[in-house]
Amino acid sequence: MAPAADREGYWGPTTSTLDWCEENYAVTWYIAEFWNTVSNLIMIIPPIFGAIQSIKDGLEKRYIASYLALTVVGMGSWCFHMTLKYEMQLLDELPMIYSCCIFVYCMFECFKMKNSVNYHMLFTLVLFSLVVTTVMYGMLVFTLVLRSIYIVTWVYPWLRGLGYTSLGLFLLGFLLWNIDNIFCVSLRNFRKKVPPVIGVTTQFHAWWHILTGLGSYLHILFSIYTRTLYLRCRPKVKFIFGIWPVILFEPLRKY
Repeated sequence: MAPAADREGYWGPTTSTLDWCEENYAVTWYIAEFWNTVSNLIMIIPPIFGAIQSIKDGLEKRYIASYLALTVVGMGSWCFHMTLKYEMQLLDELPMIYSCCIFVYCMFECFKMKNSVNYHMLFTLVLFSLVVTTVMYGMLVFTLVLRSIYIVTWVYPWLRGLGYTSLGLFLLGFLLWNIDNIFCVSLRNFRKKVPPVIGVTTQFHAWWHILTGLGSYLHILFSIYTRTLYLRCRPKVKFIFGIWPVILFEPLRKY
């Protein structure tokens, strides 16, 4: 966590229970943690396009919800790191719980009939969200991804790359997140001694956003790929400009 000697900016005194290692208002007077804020763009822009494409492709609504939930997480995190206000902290943390529940539901329903609704699972996840919201915060991501790999790779072994890449990004992001917390003072001293372009690369909480945002996006692709294979479509992974992965496939068949 950050030392208490940070400057004050446009949003006034910090009221959040967390203040990360990045120096406050160091880049601009209007954004408390600049790099921790802008790094959320990876969780905002790509999922919006993913949701639009899912609507065009006629995917089930839960996949549209997955993309939009990831966007909400990114927007909440943006607001939190920009202001360091307690109410914005809740806007950052709670959507993580809700989006994880949507991801879990999507994976549990991968091998069900088209447009089926699992009311028992929905009730359980909604109840879980309510409990977590009022009592504690939790994360389901690692269990979710591990379960996804277990379910699918025994049928489609070549999907391991996508599943393990998603998990690996989460683990790497989690490692950098802990380094940022534990060695905050040392990192701040290091940034004072090196050129800004080098110091930026040590904003490990920003890297946490980038890696987990990309990991979440890949997990949604993983879930969609698995689902459309089950529905006997022909999904293919394509790379926009040779970099950004998307899934293209034939329209879902009507039963």
